[in-house]
Amino acid sequence: MSPKGSKSVFKIGRITAAIILIILGFFGLFLPVLQGILFLAAGCLLLTVDFKPFRKWLYRLKKRYPQIRKPLRDSRRWLFRKKRKGPS
Repeated sequence: MSPKGSKSVFKIGRITAAIILIILGFFGLFLPVLQGILFLAAGCLLLTVDFKPFRKWLYRLKKRYPQIRKPLRDSRRWLFRKKRKGPS
């Protein structure tokens, strides 16, 4: 598979995972078993990579609440970390 093809597969997987997390988040708002806000936040964070409206929303959120910048940065680093090859 070409690098461009693998990127599009990864993008589709990321969007699918984000949509599933958002759906779980909406159910979690009404069911006491699920943590709805957590799933919604994770889904929206995944969508910031591919959709400009979510990036704008995140920018406004960080501007309004500066104390969440570090946790957001750390979570994005963890979510989008690159696989490093160790010594063989």
